[in-house]
Amino acid sequence: MSKTIYILNGPNLNLLGKRQPEIYGHDTLDDVARNCAAVAAEFGLETDLRQSNHEGEIIDWIHEAREKAAAIVINPAAYTHTSVAILDALNTFEGPVIEVHISQVHKREPFRHHSYVSHRSDAVMAGFGIGGYALAVRHLGLTLGG
Repeated sequence: MSKTIYILNGPNLNLLGKRQPEIYGHDTLDDVARNCAAVAAEFGLETDLRQSNHEGEIIDWIHEAREKAAAIVINPAAYTHTSVAILDALNTFEGPVIEVHISQVHKREPFRHHSYVSHRSDAVMAGFGIGGYALAVRHLGLTLGG
């Protein structure tokens, strides 16, 4: 079994730390990658963090994860609320899936309250800032028996 957790990020998260810091904070995806790698290492796991502004690329990574990853942590960003295609791809993945949102989406605009991805997710982390990613990885480390 693979010991890699794919951490997939959707549109605009490449601007994390620069875009709307009052909502998303000042930390960057590099900070997320470092934090998650450190937590994963405690369980003998590795992480592979990726970000794309393109839905098809995220779907391709989910398909790749079927062969190469033990679990997926995904922050689909705006695709959360719109992408049946990402949901369909996640439904082909047999390992655990954790959905992460930096902000508490249920305190934001009503359209953000619906998630297609949640229909497949085994857990959802929302409102923990970037710490939600590390919490997800820690949970997976415990779940995967690391």
